[in-house]
Amino acid sequence: MQIEQLGTTPYHRAYDYQMKLLKRLHEDDKKDDVCLLLEHPAVFTLGRNASPENIHVPKAFLHKKGIHVIQIERGGEVTYHGPGQIVCYPIINLRRNKLRIVDYVHTLEQIMLEVVLHFGIKAKRDCRNPGIWVGDSKLGSIGIAVRHGISYHGLALNVNPDLKPFDWVSPCGLDGVTMTSMEQELQQALTLKKVESVMIEQINRLFRRTIN
Repeated sequence: MQIEQLGTTPYHRAYDYQMKLLKRLHEDDKKDDVCLLLEHPAVFTLGRNASPENIHVPKAFLHKKGIHVIQIERGGEVTYHGPGQIVCYPIINLRRNKLRIVDYVHTLEQIMLEVVLHFGIKAKRDCRNPGIWVGDSKLGSIGIAVRHGISYHGLALNVNPDLKPFDWVSPCGLDGVTMTSMEQELQQALTLKKVESVMIEQINRLFRRTIN
């Protein structure tokens, strides 16, 4: 698997690149799977079954804040992406690798669990929603889509983002859920670069078992 670190990338640009990679894998299944690691400027995304009612502030308010709302085809509800959050988009031919969606999602969760554990945070899965949790607060989210047997979209891990925008929505469509970050849990500063290097190690380790 190839890993590409893209740095800060506007949402539409990252989406277009995912589509390009997906098309390449669909047309030639001998091409390598690719994993994109990046950070988005502030944006809200709505999954394919998301309810706009889960955004609790007016569009004019978000416009003033410079935050766009984008409807996309991934699973899941509304989520926020912004600076201080690591986003990982694996473009993987699940069919070629004989990888079931449930196992793939489990692997994405495990990547995040191992990353945060490296820094001393004991997170867990929760049957309410895919992702990772610390107590009743969500630390990392998952929303994927599959086309032609190829995955895209992926996971988002909160390292040190401004958590305030999560208060303007029902994260993942869940009422009463708060979001947390690695910095908040540790009460110490972290850099995305340091966390991203650990995530790369875990991506290579965990996908080595399943990706050809």
